[in-house]
Amino acid sequence: MSAATAEHPVVRVAVPQRSLASELRAVRIVWRRELIRYRTDRMRMITTLVQPLLFLFVLGAGLNRLSRAGTHGVDLTTFIYPGILAISVLFTAMFSAASIVWDREFGFLREMMVAPVRRSSIVIGKCLGGATVASIQGVIVICLAGAVNVPYNPVMIIEVFALQLLLAFSITAFGVMVAVRIKQMQSFMGVMQMIITPMFFISGALFPVSGLPTWLGVLNRFDPLAYAVDPMRRIVFSHLSLSPLARASLDSGITWFGWRVPTLVEAAAVVVLGLIMLAIAIVEFSTTD
Repeated sequence: MSAATAEHPVVRVAVPQRSLASELRAVRIVWRRELIRYRTDRMRMITTLVQPLLFLFVLGAGLNRLSRAGTHGVDLTTFIYPGILAISVLFTAMFSAASIVWDREFGFLREMMVAPVRRSSIVIGKCLGGATVASIQGVIVICLAGAVNVPYNPVMIIEVFALQLLLAFSITAFGVMVAVRIKQMQSFMGVMQMIITPMFFISGALFPVSGLPTWLGVLNRFDPLAYAVDPMRRIVFSHLSLSPLARASLDSGITWFGWRVPTLVEAAAVVVLGLIMLAIAIVEFSTTD
């Protein structure tokens, strides 16, 4: 043994072999980190609720009298409430996905990428964490049901929450897919604004999808968010006392060649889109530096 080696002994670092347990532990750590960041950022909790509440109470109350004839006596805030349930999850999930860009700017993302775990575990943990945070925000909006004349029915609450959870996962996966290739927060926010705003307005969250112009009806059927808004509206309206005319006008649903798409098929579409975007995000994250 040389003198240099004796003075400065080499410390061997043993890197544990990858296993299912280590990958699940990595997913849990990334998921838990997202929850900790959310819990300690009270300003984020408040700001992500501002926009849904503005749409629900300011826009809804302001246009209620003007639109009462078109809604057949149904309060506008009651009609748009299912859409607000969806967008409350939409905005929060996108902000959760933005944490990847922050981590890249501050160097933390590189530390995670050199960890002895699969990069897919990091992506899955991010998506699950973002979905959990967005669902927590969605629960807050669910609690406002009574304020818009929607009953607190346990079955309705469970069904709506399940749909929110699926939507939150899909939107977070979409956001992660986009964020992987973006290096600056300003660029990410610009891209998200360009995508989210049309997606929200075309989804039918603020207007009935029956009787739309042909071009807008086509866009509505290709809007992924529409397949979350429609089943939420169907669930909420099933617990309301509405006239047949109001139900036919306000809850006509999404149709494919005259066939109304069932709730389970819409939920399955949201899940499938989420899994596809998750797979794309994993491939992109695995090839990025």
